[in-house]
Order: sequence, then C-alpha cells, then structure tokens
Amino acid sequence: MSPFQITRTLPEDATDAALRADVLLGLTGDPKTLPPKWFYDAHGSDLFEQITELDEYYPTRAEREILADRADAIATATGARTLVELGSGSSEKTRYLIEALTGLRAYVPVDVSESALTQAGQALAAERPGLDVHALIADFTDTMKLPDTPGPRLVAFLGGTIGNLLPAERATFLASVRALLSPGDSLLLGTDLVKDEKVLVRAYDDAAGVTAAFNKNVLAVVNRELGADFDLDAFDHVALWDAEQEWIEMRLRARTDQTVKIPVLDLAVDFKAGEELRTEVSAKFRKNGVRAELAAAGMELAHWWTDAEGRFALSLSTAR
Repeated sequence: MSPFQITRTLPEDATDAALRADVLLGLTGDPKTLPPKWFYDAHGSDLFEQITELDEYYPTRAEREILADRADAIATATGARTLVELGSGSSEKTRYLIEALTGLRAYVPVDVSESALTQAGQALAAERPGLDVHALIADFTDTMKLPDTPGPRLVAFLGGTIGNLLPAERATFLASVRALLSPGDSLLLGTDLVKDEKVLVRAYDDAAGVTAAFNKNVLAVVNRELGADFDLDAFDHVALWDAEQEWIEMRLRARTDQTVKIPVLDLAVDFKAGEELRTEVSAKFRKNGVRAELAAAGMELAHWWTDAEGRFALSLSTAR
C-alpha cells in the first residue's frame, strides 16, 4: 500500500463558525441568500448523487465523456507528476486522469469533508502502489498552501463548480489558483456551457423532484445545526434562467407570510408570501469568456474540449 496522509488546515470549529456567519449575513440581506455549499451534508450529498443520474441532468455525464475521451491528451499536454483536485469529494471522475498520467507521483485531494477524503484517499492508496496521496482538509475558496510535491502540477477543478461563484468571486478564486502554480503548471477547469433555456431549467427542476428536495435540504441543515424552525413544506423550489447574467438561479419561495426563528443566532427572520431566498447561482459559460477570465488571472487557454453535443467543456490552461 502506498503512503496516505491527511492534513487539516481548517480549525475543528471552522465549519460551524462559517455556517453561522453565512446564515446571519445571508438571511439579514436583501435579497436573502444562502451559499450552496451548505446543501452538502450526508443527505444532501446522497441527493446530489441521485441528481447526477437523472435524465435531465447532463453535466456529470458530459464531463465524464470528455474525461474518458481526452485523459490521454491531457496527460500528454501536461506531463503532470502531481495532480491536485479541488473539491475532490469521492475522486471518482479523477480516476480517468490518474490512469492516464503515467508519470504521476502525488495526488492531493482537497475538500472540507474529512470522511470523504479518508474514504477516497485510502482506496486510491491501496489501488495505486507508489502513488503518494496527501489529502488536505481545506476550503478551496480560501488561501491554501499545498504540500511539497514534484512538478509539473496539474490542478483540476471539475463539475462546473466554478459556476457557483459570482464573477468577482471567480476572479479572486482564479487568482488564488494561479498563486499555487509555477510557470508551466496547468489548470483543468470544468465549465457548463450556455445553451437552450429549456434544457438548462429542466436540469435544475427535474420531474421527479429530486432537485427540489436537494434545494430544501439547506433549510434542514440550518434547522439541525443552528436550531432553526424552517418548515420545509412552507417553501417551493424555483429554478430560473437569467439571460442577462447567463446563469441559473435556484431559489426557495415562501408560500405564506411566516417568521423563522434561529435561536443560536438570536435571530428572527420574516418572510412575505412569495418572497424568495436564493440558494444557488450556476453560471454558464462561453469559450471567449473563459479565455478572458483565465487571462486576467495570469493563465493562458491552451486546449478546449467539449462533449459530442457541445453541452460542457473542459479547458486546459497554463500558468504564465
């Protein structure tokens, strides 16, 4: 079995403190918001896995298709000896890259979930003799320090997760990724593409209601962790396409006038009937826009691959 180690860069109470701060800021703002990262407790993660298998939800299948078809090309272009994956989760899709990168010496998965990192990291260490797996418990939206591993490095940020960041947040994030790279290192970025509005809305409002349950799970998390009294049945799931911003918004719409109490924060939040709480932005991209955002962060777009239907893209850029 190859080495496996895990390093915590987040304080033990960081998740609880971040949830309190996000809920206080988001529910006292106008409009009200909650960040999408709080969907993903154990139940939310299970629901998302179900979403990825739905007919309406194409991004996971489309990205996997590209990885299966282009992993060898990515390996040839990067020659990476270290693979860093941000928001690694189960590391399932990354295995295409690990298989193709014949000179790979180190894999650094980064996630806030210690259990997910341990499960995936130990499995890979057992499967891959000679591969050094060094997991980091960290928030990839904060400043990170990577372990000392051989270059060149390939940083992978898959799943279209970058779309959950607002434009200013994306600029900050991409600059922070560039700071992790030496000239010649690479970023592999997954981006969902602009397409027909009906296709996009269906992907976030499936007929079986799985995405609706996933959306409402953020309220269940706040109830459990902060003692809130959200009535999940008092909110409806809403998915809307904003053509000007070119993003999907997921919202929760209050069915009635109501007041939600959050004792831990000494907070009472009033909702009017029809008032909406935004829980996710999922931006969709065009090639020229991706190129421009990468260039602004000091990276040059080198390769652009899409699935056969042109729904999703993986871009490979190099640090200048």
